[in-house]
This record gives sequence, C-alpha cells and structure tokens, in this order.
Amino acid sequence: SNPFEVKVNRQKFNILGRKTKNDVGLPGVSRSKAIRKRTQTLLKEYKERGKANVFKDKRFGEYNTKISPEEKMIRRFALERQQNYGKKNIYNLNEDEELTHYGQSLAEIEKLNDIVDSDSDTEEKGTLSAELTAAHFGGGGGLLRKKASSGHQDEEEEKPKSRKELLEEMIAKSKQEKQERQTRRENALDLTEKLDNEWKEIQTLIARKPPKSKDKEVEKPKPDEYDMIVRELGFEMKAKPSERMKTEEELAKEEQARLQKLEADRLRRMHGIDEEANKKKPSHVSADDLADGFILDKDDRHLLSYKDGKMNLENEDEEKDREEGRRKAEEEEDGKEDNESEEESEEESANEDEEDGAADSHSDLESDLESEEEASGDKEQEKHQINENESQNVEELDPKMKAAKSELPYTFAVPESFETFKSLLAGRPIEQQLTVLERIQKCNHPSLAVGNKAKLEKLVGFLLDYIGELATLDLPELRTIDKLVLPLYNLCQMFPEAACDRIKFILRDAAHDMEEIIEVKGRATLPGLDTLVYLKIISLLFPTSDFWHPVVTPAFIYMSQLLTKCRITTLQDVIKGLFICCLFLEYVSFSRRFVPELINFLLGVLHISLPKKQAQGYAVVHPFTPVGKNLELLLVCDKQDLESWQKQNLPLSTVTGFKESSRTEMNHIRLSCLALCFDLIKKCAALYESLPSFHEIMRPLHTLLIHHVPVKEYPEKLQESYHSALKELEGKVKHYTPLVCEKKKPVPLKQYTPKLVKVLEFGRKQAGSKKEQERKQLIQRHKRELKGAIREIRKDNQFLARTQLSEIMERDSIRKRKVKELLGSLATQEGEWKAMKRKKRE
Repeated sequence: SNPFEVKVNRQKFNILGRKTKNDVGLPGVSRSKAIRKRTQTLLKEYKERGKANVFKDKRFGEYNTKISPEEKMIRRFALERQQNYGKKNIYNLNEDEELTHYGQSLAEIEKLNDIVDSDSDTEEKGTLSAELTAAHFGGGGGLLRKKASSGHQDEEEEKPKSRKELLEEMIAKSKQEKQERQTRRENALDLTEKLDNEWKEIQTLIARKPPKSKDKEVEKPKPDEYDMIVRELGFEMKAKPSERMKTEEELAKEEQARLQKLEADRLRRMHGIDEEANKKKPSHVSADDLADGFILDKDDRHLLSYKDGKMNLENEDEEKDREEGRRKAEEEEDGKEDNESEEESEEESANEDEEDGAADSHSDLESDLESEEEASGDKEQEKHQINENESQNVEELDPKMKAAKSELPYTFAVPESFETFKSLLAGRPIEQQLTVLERIQKCNHPSLAVGNKAKLEKLVGFLLDYIGELATLDLPELRTIDKLVLPLYNLCQMFPEAACDRIKFILRDAAHDMEEIIEVKGRATLPGLDTLVYLKIISLLFPTSDFWHPVVTPAFIYMSQLLTKCRITTLQDVIKGLFICCLFLEYVSFSRRFVPELINFLLGVLHISLPKKQAQGYAVVHPFTPVGKNLELLLVCDKQDLESWQKQNLPLSTVTGFKESSRTEMNHIRLSCLALCFDLIKKCAALYESLPSFHEIMRPLHTLLIHHVPVKEYPEKLQESYHSALKELEGKVKHYTPLVCEKKKPVPLKQYTPKLVKVLEFGRKQAGSKKEQERKQLIQRHKRELKGAIREIRKDNQFLARTQLSEIMERDSIRKRKVKELLGSLATQEGEWKAMKRKKRE
C-alpha cells in the first residue's frame, strides 16, 4: 500500500463518550484497530474473570471456636494440597514441594539464622560490624579463620570455637556496646540540662531588665457588668442529660421483681413471720471484736435488796424468764436459719445458765434444800411466762395473718385450662378480676421466658370464652364485660394473630350453626347475646374502615346474613335486629359503605308497626312478609300507654327475655323500638347523603313515612323523632337528579375522501399508510442490527479462542521443555551409571 494514499484523521485528546472518526482509510488498519479494542476490553475481562473486588477471609475455621488451632492447621494444609493437586500442576515434575510453618519455609528455619534486632535503639543505624557480616554473610568460615590466625602460638594448638560460642560472644559484645551508648546518651542529657539551668541565670544579666518594684502596684480595672454576666453564665450548672427510656423487656423485668417481692412479703405475713424480729437478729461477733460500736439501749442494772435476811431475786428471775421466752419465740420463727447461728444461740443460752447458777451459789444464807425448792419454782415460772409470751405473739400476729390471707396474691401463673382460669376470676369483684389479669400479664411477659408467649396466647381464648359465659347468664353481667374489654384489647395488641384466629373460629362456628338450622328447619333465628357481644367487641379491637380485613369482613358478611335470613317472630328478635343495625352504622361510619340489608331491615321494622289494613302500596323484602301472623309486632293501640310513654334507651339485657313484664311495659318497649328506628333512619340519611343514588335508596323509606305511618296517633316525643327523620330525608332528596344512562359520543357519518399514495420511485409505490412504512423501516433496521451483532459476537468468540489456544500452546511448550530436561538428566545419569559399572568390571 502506498503511504501517501492513506488518510488519517488525528485527534489531540481522547474524550470519554464521544464518537470519533479516527479511522484509517485502509481495511487492514481498521482490523488492527478492532483487535486493539478487543484486547483493551474483552481480553481484560477474560483475564480478570476469576477476580473479585471484595476481600473475603476464606481461611478454613478462622471464626469457628469449636476447632482447636492444631486441627485448623492440619485441615488448612490438606486443603492447600488439594488445591495444588490440580490440572495446572500435573506436569510440574521437577518442582519439589515446599513445607511451611506459620507462613515460613521449613528449609529456611532449619538454617538457624538469627535475625538482627530492629528495635535496638542504636545511633548508627544501617552499619554492621565486621564480625557480624563475617558471621552472617561470610558463612562463618572467615570469622573462624580470623580468630584462629590472630591468636598466639600457644592458642594455635587449641581447638577452634564453635559457631554457637562465637554467636554468644557477639551477642554479649552487642549488649555491652548498647549499654555504653545508653550511658553516653544519659550523660549528654545531664550536661544539656545543666547548661539550660546556667543559661537561665545568665539570661537576666544579658537582658538588663530592672527588677519589678513591689511598691508600685498596678491597679487592675474593675470588671464590667457584661464580663460579670458572662462569667456567671460560664459557672452556671449545665443541663445534665436525662435518664434514657427503658425498653419493654427492662420494664417487664422490674415489674416482675416488684410483684415477686410483694408476694414474698404477703406470704411472710400470712405465715406470721415478723419482719422486725428478723431485722433485730444478733449478728455474729468474732473473738477479736473490741465492741467499739456498742450502744446501751437501756439500763439493765438492778438494785440489790434483802427480804427476811435473804436476797430478793424475784425481779431478776422474771426478767430472765422474759428474755428466754422471747429468745425461744424467735428461734421457733426462724427455724430455717444456718447451723452456725443455732450453735451460737445454744452457746449463749448455756453461758447464761451457768451465770444464773453462779449467781445462785453466791448466796451463803440459803441451805441446799431451799435452793432446790427455789430452782423448781423458778422453772415453773419460766414455763408459765413463755406460754404467756407465745400467746401474746399469736394474738398480735393473728389479724395480720388474716389480712394477708384475704389479700390478693401478687404473682399468678398462666392457667393451663379454662376451668382454672374461671376459678381465678369467679367470685371476685370486677376490680380484683382486672388486677388478676394485669398481674398475669406482667408476671408472664413474653420477654421474660421462652414459653410465655404461647401461654398468653391461650389466655386470649380463655378471656373470650369467659366473656361469652358472662353474656349467657340469666342476668348478664354487661358491666363486667365492659371492664374486661380493656385487658382483652391489650392482649390483642400483643398477640394480634392469636386474637384474630380465635375470633374467626367463633364467627365460623356461629355461621355454621345458622346454616345447619336453615337446612333442618328451613329458617333460622337470630343468635344469642354472647354472639352480639362478640360482634360489638370486634368493632373495638379491629379497624372497621379497611377495604378488606381478615376478621371485620367475615363479621360484616355474617351480620348481613343475619338481617336477611333470620325470621322476625318476637319482640326480642326486633331488638336484636336493631342492635345489629346500630353495629352496621358503627362499622361503616368512616368508610361510608352502603349496606342495603340495613335499609331493608329498617323498612321492615316500620312495616310491622303498621296495622294490616294500611300495609299496602309498597314492597317488603325477606325476612319480612306482606302477609302473616307477625305483622303487628310493634303496633300499639292503647291510648293510655301512648300517653304515658317516655323516650329512653333500650337496655341490651332485654334481649334475653321479658320476665314478669306487664302489658304497659311491653307497649313502651315497642314504642322505644320505633323511636330507635326513626333515629337510625336519620343517621343513614346523614351517612349516605353523598351518594349519587341517594334518592333511589331512600325512596321506599320516604314513601312509607309520608303515606303510611300514622303520626298523629304517636306521642309528642315520637312525633319529634319522626319529623326530624323525614326532614333529613326531604332535605337531601331535592339536591339529586334520578340516574340516567351514560351519554355516548355520536358516530360521525362516513365521508368519501380520495386515498393518496406516495410514489417514491418510478414504477414502484410504497405501502399504503405511514404506519406501515415506519414498521417496514423498523424491521429492516432490526435485521441490519441483528446481523451486525451476530457478526461481532462471532469475532469476539474467535478472538477468545485464539487467546485460549495461545495459552495452551505456551503451557505445552513449557511442558515439553521440562520433559526434555528430565529425559536429558536421566540419560546422563544412565551414562554415568554404565560407566561406573564398566569401571567396576575392569
């Protein structure tokens, strides 16, 4: 190629990301450029394919404390042998294996070469003595020859020194030199310090400064007010950091320790153990104690008196009897003391008996008989006084023991069954029941032990069952249930999954029972008070505004089935249905979800409050029927009952039944149900006022209230409820128009416009539309790019294959060279062996 025909576009600087046109105008040069580019990118990736940018400690057993260091070293050596015994080192025939110990070669360690101490603080660093260089670098032979030649003629005959002796001498000499250098350095420091002190004395003479006169005292300026305030602020107490907030586990442990201490105190008081007696126990006194801290509480000295020529010892005997009785009472209370304290008390009592005997023997006026009689009398008095002391102690402790027994225990274990749980709470007032539940939770917090979580999860089910039992009593304890909701809420917050599963199980059972009754009898009745209480508790424990909830959604469906499938046959059924309507409004108060079963049931309640003649002109949906015997459940015809009625809330306890209720009371309950129905209609109107279909939803209720309800016969309070509900409905109805079908965009008429086709070449035309043209262009471009990508991939594979082949050939050449060397060495050895054998024959 002619170099004058090659055109090169040069670039001064390489800019990252910019496409350059530096191609040379010859095909061979462009190929070399592609190869150079692949060597910079692809070859680099190929060589670094097994590398990583993260350092990982892959030593075997480095962080395993169960393996001993010796076993670690053995396993590491085995792994190293396995790694070396690979494909790469199969043909390395002439390379010996190098043994190491802690990273050092064993061959170098066996040479016993001493390392020069690098920490020695020598002044002349980097210089080595002639003996050291001769010993380490000369192999030791030169030093031995030097020592042997420099000796006297008498020493020439002696044996030369060994290497070890020479090294010891050299070490001793180096230590001596080091000590001399240190002494010289200390002397130099002493001299410099001495010169500094002398310089300070001469410096005052050189400066020629006059000494300060003591008479002239410079008056310091008084501090300014601002300076005084700044200093006061500097000396003020700075804010100290407050104590950190304790974790839940720490609080639980503290609460458990507090309750355990209180329970121990209660048990001690219940068993009659006096705390003050335990505090006043005599401590152990050693033989070397000088009794420096002895304080005399009271004066125990007594005056010596004579009566009828004899010593009067009655007072002393009485006091001794009291002390012995008190001591025996303390020993009975503290029966669990150590053996040392028991031995000391026995020694003290023995010493006191000896002193008593010695005091009695000092009286020379008494005869032997009289002393024996007095001793027997003294023993009887002692027994009598001890019994009196014991009875006094028991009388004092009896009220405390009774109070401790009646007191509520401070620690409780989690009950394993519902019967034990019921026995803990049954017969106690509600305050004590709440205290028992609180102490069970605190003493068995999940953070205190491993199995406490499972035990407290069972407690959730026990508490729900207990609430259900309270609701099924003849006189349901609704106040107690109301108080028990708080601990149930706390448990639900701690264990939401357990509470969720338990309540879902209760709802599943209730729904299954209702379906079975419908299959057998064809109709179902509304559930009891316990199920209604559970539905109310669900709204307190779980969020009711969620779109879907694992507990609230099944409860929502179950309540809607109750309002549609259960027949209304009694007044209790009406009250239960109205209670479920109230729960529905409570559930949807935030989400404003439309409940058609609620509107249908309120329409049915108004239907059963009308006489049979007026029940026409509107539709009634199941479970209410337009014809039947239960049409006039809420109809009140007695004028006296209508006039005497007063508006009041319906108690939930009426759900269980009406015992010994008069006709007037029943009529008042019917009117209260009707008033509640009007209030619920008013709440529904306020809740669903934002719905576009509000008019269609409330139209049946509005028609029934206007045309069929006999308002004039009702009392004044009931008329007020009626008018307020009707006003709420009418005020919202006027603002909305009836629903209409959605308006669609009209379809335009077909227009016959000419079809224009773009002709790009003579005799040929492109595809019909612009989209088809763009699609064809994209297909062609995709084919072109795909071919280019396949071509580049093939070239990359060929480049990598050439690189791998070159590596294999290089390894093969090295292997052949080593094999030739080995064969040559074997041939020489064979020749030498034959020559040696030939010589032996000759």
